[in-house]
Amino acid sequence: MSETNENVISTEQELSELLQIRRDKLTALQEAGRDPFKETRFDRTAMSAQIKNAFETFENQQVAVAGRIMSKRGMGKAIFCHIQDREGQIQLYIRKDAVTETEFADFRKYDVGDIIGVNGYVFKTQTGEITVHVEKVKLLSKSLRPLPEKYHGMTNTDLRYRQRYTDLIMNEDVRDTFIKRSRIISSIRRYLDAQGFLEVETPMLVQNAGGAAARPFLTHFNALDQDLKLRISLELYLKRLIVGGLEKVYEIGRVFRNEGMDTKHNPEFTLMELYQAYTDFHGMMDLTENLYRHVAEEVLGTTTVVYNGVEIDLGKPFARITMTDAVKQYSGVDFHEIRTLEEARAAAKAHGVEYEDRHQIGDILNLFFDAFVEEHLIQPTFLTEHPVEISPLTKRKPDDPAHVERFELFINGWEMANAYSELNDPIDQRERFRAQEEQLAKGDEEANTTDEDFLNALEIGMPPTGGIGYGIDRLCMLLTDSAAIRDVLLFPTMKPLD
Repeated sequence: MSETNENVISTEQELSELLQIRRDKLTALQEAGRDPFKETRFDRTAMSAQIKNAFETFENQQVAVAGRIMSKRGMGKAIFCHIQDREGQIQLYIRKDAVTETEFADFRKYDVGDIIGVNGYVFKTQTGEITVHVEKVKLLSKSLRPLPEKYHGMTNTDLRYRQRYTDLIMNEDVRDTFIKRSRIISSIRRYLDAQGFLEVETPMLVQNAGGAAARPFLTHFNALDQDLKLRISLELYLKRLIVGGLEKVYEIGRVFRNEGMDTKHNPEFTLMELYQAYTDFHGMMDLTENLYRHVAEEVLGTTTVVYNGVEIDLGKPFARITMTDAVKQYSGVDFHEIRTLEEARAAAKAHGVEYEDRHQIGDILNLFFDAFVEEHLIQPTFLTEHPVEISPLTKRKPDDPAHVERFELFINGWEMANAYSELNDPIDQRERFRAQEEQLAKGDEEANTTDEDFLNALEIGMPPTGGIGYGIDRLCMLLTDSAAIRDVLLFPTMKPLD
């Protein structure tokens, strides 16, 4: 038998023994009438950070604190331990003569991971550590499985994602990331609410999953014997609300795209879309710059973000460049000079850009952008004037109908937002849907299908409108310096263990 196998078996045996010891402790408590799982509440009066940050106020004052035991050491008639609540850790000091005999005897047997509540007064030890001198202690929940060893137990990234609950207990930086994520979303809401936007909710189960180029998930509704899809976008329902006269609406919600997983993609993710009547994509640019600065300032206290060691300045005006000019700058190919599909294909072949037979000039321009430009857009940059072929829901430029009034925001080489002057011409929109149906028939699984009810809404009449979609997860990655989307999703999609 190999040494590695012997170690695995030894570890499994040790774990089995530890699990049994903990269950035996629980059984003894239950038989003594002190079952921790029958406790229903504990009224805390202070949190760990509150006490530490305002020691002068809390010194010698009675407090009730609760949390998970993270460390424990005994010295004869006195025991020290640290408990962890949502704000951090604080030390407890338990003396045999300060609590009942039963409480002290039980506490000796408590394990790291157990959840306790204590009453006592605040003081500072001789070493200067702020501590609660315990006068009453109660076990609130028994941990039947040991926590990972602090410095070596949670290095397995896959395990951290699968057992996020343990990851949150053991890693303070992970807790901080998700606290910031919550604050980011709250900050967005505060900003938009102050601008007069109305937060709404639209369906997740839809007959027609439109509004983006993505492959949807399929499901079946038994009650109506009807096939449905999970939404890939929020767009088409929010535009219906603009038609209905709500004028300024937004939604923050999950969308679902049946695609691969990598550092920037998860099949379900959080998208925010907003729509504002009587403005255009220039108005969306102004809103986006102001929103990003507001959120960074409120959450981080600065508009200078450091991501992977690179400073990104959200305080300066964001750069603006057309897709055609960007492609010319980084590839040397000037699509202003390309007039025919044959010329576009020849340029692609000369530069090693692969394309499909169905691709038109605008599609090939976009392929050049992906190949040569995207990775260079580190500082905030609005990429504008996309080709109409890749923008089926966008208003054409009046002086250049081959291009549309659209921008994508890029930061750190990532697409962070996508905005339009929304197409409100129902006749043009029907033609765009028809072109998408043709692409679908040619094998493009991400093409849109015709949404007759949406066309009906446009025929009722939609005012000139600016709209935008923001990837909330990527914004959270940027503002928390997180390397992968899984680091900002509490429960990311994972491959099955088997």
